[in-house]
Amino acid sequence: MQKQIIKCRKISKGHAKGEVIVTKDSLSFLGGVDPKTGIIIDSHHELYGKKISGKILVIPSGKGSTVGSYVIFQMAKNKTAPSAIISLKAEPIIATGAIMAGIPMVDQPDADILNILKEGNIVEVDADSCIIKIN
Repeated sequence: MQKQIIKCRKISKGHAKGEVIVTKDSLSFLGGVDPKTGIIIDSHHELYGKKISGKILVIPSGKGSTVGSYVIFQMAKNKTAPSAIISLKAEPIIATGAIMAGIPMVDQPDADILNILKEGNIVEVDADSCIIKIN
């Protein structure tokens, strides 16, 4: 894959580089992710059983209870949170959680990232510059 730069919108400031984990399923952090381990525990989710800790999490959007924001915050305290979040469309639950937890988050990428990115790709999220770099 050629190095590609994708423009996006900043939701939560910061910068992270790492391996992506991609899903086309919306994600609820409350009841969907174990904050102690960072593993997806929703048995109906495409990423069931996979660990999102330390990865660049790529999702279409979040869903579920507002308590999900606190789950993200707890994951950051437990060091089990994703290192960054890329969403097609940020919604208040995950956006608030990312901001509270200090996790870089962007949305509205100007490319079809759910189909471009594959698990294991290395991506750099520079929320402050509103860009995603695919290495």
